[in-house]
Amino acid sequence: MTQNAHEDGTTTATSPARPLIIGGSIAAAVAGAATAAVAAAGQFAGISLVIGGMPITVLGFAVLTVVFSVVGLVLALVLARTVRRPRTVFVRATVVLTVFSLVPDVLMDASVTTKVLLMLAHVIAAAIVVPAIARRLSVGERQANEKSR
Repeated sequence: MTQNAHEDGTTTATSPARPLIIGGSIAAAVAGAATAAVAAAGQFAGISLVIGGMPITVLGFAVLTVVFSVVGLVLALVLARTVRRPRTVFVRATVVLTVFSLVPDVLMDASVTTKVLLMLAHVIAAAIVVPAIARRLSVGERQANEKSR
């Protein structure tokens, strides 16, 4: 817990996880809106959102983006408590997970343009969420050493 002093002389306790949760939640919402916009633009441009005979709705893009962004946020919260360099570990892990998330897009039964649209949505979501969460994580021992100089 961190103590915050106020002008009126009172103090309040805040969790170090709070900025991470707030920032990560905002990033998840923004990423959800962005992927929905990409899906809507693709659909407007004539790109099919049908995969394996099943249509994916524009809202489905947003919902899945938010759900998996929250999974990333939970990962960041766990790493913040368990590893020495949470920012480094988080960025490396999420880059690998983002690359892995593209594999099903390539393999699924859909048109090439649909696959490209899905991969673009993954990359856009990661480009929004990963930096927003990472900048709120501690760099680790190196950061502490630089501050003490």
